[in-house]
Amino acid sequence: MTANEQHQEPQAATESSELTRRKVVAVGAGALAVVGLGGSAFAANAFAEDTARTTGDDAELCYRLTSETVEGPYYIDADKIRQNVTEDREGIPVLLSLKVIDSETCRPIRNAAVDIWHCDAVGVYSGYEDQGNGGGGGGPAPTGEPPTGEPSGPPPGGGHQEPTDDTRYLRGTWRTDRDGRVTFRTVFPGWYRGRCVHIHTKVHVDGKWTDAGYEGGHTCHTGQFFFDEESVLASAEVEPYVSNTAERTTLTEDTIYDQSGTQGGLLKLKYDKRHIAKGVHASLTVGVDPEATQDGQGGPPPGGPASPSASPSPSPSAG
Repeated sequence: MTANEQHQEPQAATESSELTRRKVVAVGAGALAVVGLGGSAFAANAFAEDTARTTGDDAELCYRLTSETVEGPYYIDADKIRQNVTEDREGIPVLLSLKVIDSETCRPIRNAAVDIWHCDAVGVYSGYEDQGNGGGGGGPAPTGEPPTGEPSGPPPGGGHQEPTDDTRYLRGTWRTDRDGRVTFRTVFPGWYRGRCVHIHTKVHVDGKWTDAGYEGGHTCHTGQFFFDEESVLASAEVEPYVSNTAERTTLTEDTIYDQSGTQGGLLKLKYDKRHIAKGVHASLTVGVDPEATQDGQGGPPPGGPASPSASPSPSPSAG
């Protein structure tokens, strides 16, 4: 799946009868040990907390479609089927608890395939390590005469890029249960110039789960999850985040986040405000239209967020 990425969101859910064929290969029995700072104690407590079923917050989010965004240049299809995506990445442990519901009926969507992917503590995406911090964007402002002739390569901040290496940390796919819930273990993402701290996601429906993984169906949601400024500032005081010297874009400056709170993908966070390194429990209800096709390949809507050229950061990446 590829995307011609821009710095704005697609306008609305578009429906398509064309099915996107995707197949992911299952790997190993799910090893669920959290690695990183404060791992095991945090994992046990947060997992127990996640098993509690709540109704109030979910009811408030009924009949709301979670905001769609562009896919980003660093999505890799055929990812690993796993809940713990951490691998060898160091960072603040995060338990990401999601509930996927039909935004019209408020019923949970079971057996959906949910993808997540994000950069590590210093802003590097697996599969694109040679791109460095943030990959496709965020370099210094251009100098000299403007280029002439036909442009080449991916546009600034957009266009899918093929992987350049075989690393796959901080990427994974898992299946929603009968209550529409899915849980991932990862680390708190870092940042890179041009983007606030975020996690990418896709929700696939109408496919089939087999011994080999997940096949067929279509993508009904492509979005991003965001972290509030208080948590990001706290993370910046902890290793290895303190070594990330990239210019950081705040939540209010970001050109992808639509400033609409949880509807726009802003996560609900729970953590010890004095010791964020012990771990973070992040949660959100994701409202989708299962009949729509939202593969993140659409163009920007008229009157959308500021264009990349108007952004205070030159050539930001929408990754």
